[in-house]
Amino acid sequence: MTAAKPKTPKSRNLARWIAEFLDLLETSWHHEENPPDLVHPEPLDGLILTVLSQHTNDRNRDAAFARLKERYPAWEDAAAAGYEAVEDAVRPAGLAPTKAGRILEILKIVREDFGRYSIAPLAQRGRDEARKYLLSLPGVGEKTAACVLLFDMKLAAFPVDTHIARVCQRVGFVPEATPAEAICALLEREVDPARYLGGHVNIIEHGRAVCKARRPLCPSCSVAGLCSFSEKLI
Repeated sequence: MTAAKPKTPKSRNLARWIAEFLDLLETSWHHEENPPDLVHPEPLDGLILTVLSQHTNDRNRDAAFARLKERYPAWEDAAAAGYEAVEDAVRPAGLAPTKAGRILEILKIVREDFGRYSIAPLAQRGRDEARKYLLSLPGVGEKTAACVLLFDMKLAAFPVDTHIARVCQRVGFVPEATPAEAICALLEREVDPARYLGGHVNIIEHGRAVCKARRPLCPSCSVAGLCSFSEKLI
């Protein structure tokens, strides 16, 4: 199954189209009404967790993070443990040599910049400054930064993972191969910030359960009437 070039009527208002799309997803997944509580009291925890999530699944990410925190309950302990120890702790997440190096670099920079192993004060600088700082850290891209902003700092950001990128391209909000950074910018521009958290999780749920990478379940899709994907145009 292949995707056709999105057919976006010129008369269709993009913000309204996305809002209708999110309304339909909410009837299926309900995460705007019941938003998940994913916040970490210390945003640095969320940052390290998200670094571990890169190029792996949630199960492996969580196993690695739990093992790291069990061995080194405080970030001071992890920093003092050294590279080989941290690498062994995060091995379940895959790419352990790279991720361990980045985690230790991040801890070193944060300690130098904030005087302690905490990035909580960063939230007080506002979204744009906080995002700029996070993106300056090794191994932190737009998705990782947006996750920390949204989940751990309660700042307005719309992370775009592989599921959200796929769904947005198929529906027709953006052309195929649009980079995640551009999709993030579009969603943050066109979506009411109050819908960011629930909308983000709803799209991910839909991408995992219905709009799958292979063999999407188009006939049972709740947003079929709003979607430009080729199978829905037949």
